[in-house]
Amino acid sequence: MLFTVIAVAVDSSEKTDDFVKTGLSTSEIITEYYFGFVPFIWGLLFPLFVFIGVIYFTSRMATRSEIVSILASGTSFNRFLRAYLVGGILLGVVLWYSNRYLIPKANGIRSRFEMEYLKKGDPSTGGYSSKYYMRSDSNTYIGIKYYDTTTKRATGFFLDRVNSDKMIYNLRADILQWDTVKKNWVLTNVVARTIDSMKETVTTRPTMTINLNIKPEDLRHDEYLKDKLSTPQLNRYIKMEEIRGSEGLNTLKVEAYRRTATPFTVVLLTLIGAVIASRKTRGGSGLHLAIGIAIAAIFIISDRFSTVFAVKGHLPPLIAAWLPNIAFLLVALYFYKKAPK
Repeated sequence: MLFTVIAVAVDSSEKTDDFVKTGLSTSEIITEYYFGFVPFIWGLLFPLFVFIGVIYFTSRMATRSEIVSILASGTSFNRFLRAYLVGGILLGVVLWYSNRYLIPKANGIRSRFEMEYLKKGDPSTGGYSSKYYMRSDSNTYIGIKYYDTTTKRATGFFLDRVNSDKMIYNLRADILQWDTVKKNWVLTNVVARTIDSMKETVTTRPTMTINLNIKPEDLRHDEYLKDKLSTPQLNRYIKMEEIRGSEGLNTLKVEAYRRTATPFTVVLLTLIGAVIASRKTRGGSGLHLAIGIAIAAIFIISDRFSTVFAVKGHLPPLIAAWLPNIAFLLVALYFYKKAPK
């Protein structure tokens, strides 16, 4: 709760002028923005919450010699850690489910508010986009010169269909318009060419309805897309974009893998915190908290580095998402061996 209050205070101080410009009341800002922002912060900092919480109360136990008494009674150190393992797994499962289904819904609330009020007029959230080229299925390629995300209207459209590396069908149209009633695309001033080994047939039509296996939202750049899709939706979107031959999918893949890796981080940091804080030291809780915050900072930095290498470099997304956990698993084993038992 303390971290949540701090996060909301910092965020509201940065956006005070923007909130005033929206003309919304305080209650509307809370329901339309902070109902999405708070779960987002919880999901982002949840491993840190657990880590600091474990270090704090375990260090208090160690300072009062309670852990010494537990071990002196004949309880093994592994049995002592079992409670932390069970608690870490339970909290990890909560985060795993939230990452897959609940937090994306909260991100949808937050993103709608930011796009409508805070980033209105931003080119990345609307307006004209140019030069789309993608694959709609395994043998069909489409291209668009200009696309207006507001009117869902495109100009300079063409479609090529190939078979065994040979073009068998080519279609061009001046205008591509989304029909909101029929949920399909309508072409204007169409010229279609059908090509076989012996001849070429050219047909023209004033209008034509076509199914491209693409929706208007697929042509709109959405910087919040990976955050507001549930994990099943995100996986389906990644597979579809791979079929279309889209580039820059590593960011989406890292997000998908991280939603499973982060809950494991909760378990890992729980055990590390318990092992570190179970030793009684002269510095007391303050020293344990300092060590814990330093370890958490190193973990976050390593996580950011691996993400950058995956997005900008050639590091596989699966390794990028799990590499910090693998590294800190070795750290956990080291602290476990050094812990007094």
